[in-house]
Amino acid sequence: MSDTPDLPPHGLESPPPPSGDRPDTMPVAPMALGPEAPLTLRCRTVAEGRFRQLNYMRDLPPYVVDEPSGVPGTDRAPSPSEALLAALGSSLAMGIHARAVARDIIVHRVVLDLEGDTRTIGTTGARDPGPQPIGFDVIRVAVHLEADAPSDLLSEVIAHATLASPVANTLYNPVHLDVMLAHA
Repeated sequence: MSDTPDLPPHGLESPPPPSGDRPDTMPVAPMALGPEAPLTLRCRTVAEGRFRQLNYMRDLPPYVVDEPSGVPGTDRAPSPSEALLAALGSSLAMGIHARAVARDIIVHRVVLDLEGDTRTIGTTGARDPGPQPIGFDVIRVAVHLEADAPSDLLSEVIAHATLASPVANTLYNPVHLDVMLAHA
């Protein structure tokens, strides 16, 4: 018997997932490890029904991902591509703030506007993508940074944060991706 609950016809009335749907709790690695010692992050994605997904990380509440109602999701949560934009924006904003603090710059406000041009194939994975590229062609980020520093120094902070962002680097660099059927 599977640990994953049966999928209802639509996920809106489904009960909370069983506790077995949470990934193993992971200790937080000390920052002193640096980039030479990789930290394994875990997420368990559970299909709640149709196109609504519950994503479990550590002991946090589930992070819900859905598709817009026209795709045909319920439009009650970000789409997977919007979640990617949120991850990038969050990573960049944290890096900008951290770099500014390291440079003794007082930050009053950090707001990032992200947008991306994406190609989809209708419902994700439902049709053969064929040879055309799918996903984001370009992502644009406008950083609104109010801080006690000249604009050239703020531009350096943004550039450094972009180079140091693990999410931006994942988008820049090829990543080895293994997707396979799990064996019981």
